[in-house]
Amino acid sequence: MRQAQIARTTGETSITLNINIDGSGHCHAQTGIGFLDHMLTLMAKHGQFDLDVTANGDLHVDDHHTAEDVCICLGQAIDKALGDRRGIVRTAHSYVPMDEALGFVAIDLGGRAYCVFSAEFVTPRVGTLGTDLLFHLFESIAYHGRMNVHARVEYGRNDHHKVEALFKAFGRALDAASRIDPRLGDAVPSTKGVL
Repeated sequence: MRQAQIARTTGETSITLNINIDGSGHCHAQTGIGFLDHMLTLMAKHGQFDLDVTANGDLHVDDHHTAEDVCICLGQAIDKALGDRRGIVRTAHSYVPMDEALGFVAIDLGGRAYCVFSAEFVTPRVGTLGTDLLFHLFESIAYHGRMNVHARVEYGRNDHHKVEALFKAFGRALDAASRIDPRLGDAVPSTKGVL
């Protein structure tokens, strides 16, 4: 089983996160940020990952540090669980509609960290999560997960629906990219022979 545990403690947050890439979509998220918990649950369900995350952060300041550090841990856990990434499909994408909104995410697990994020939001927050944080959250996952992530909202009116479509699309794209391709055997999915 491809799984990993990350523990991160700073002056701002204390987080433990477990992921099983080959899971069944079970999620237990307690970050103190209800909307983030909801998005992590959706991502795990649609990606068929098992995810367990507990975070205690300085929410009396705002949601930034906690949300950011959770996504740092999530990226680190994905990277650790994937190991040397031998035999994986490596790249995938997903479109996911959520009512009037449509989200798109493409992922390359080739080890090169980069994030392109394109979305416009009309409200400053969804629940208690600031919409100005969303690019940074995806960027944190991409950087610490050593993956290339392109995420965009194609269209939509409701910010909750837009963000939900992105997290579902991310989960589905990550699931497809991280799958083992039996044709590869133990090979690294790169013409270079290394990632």
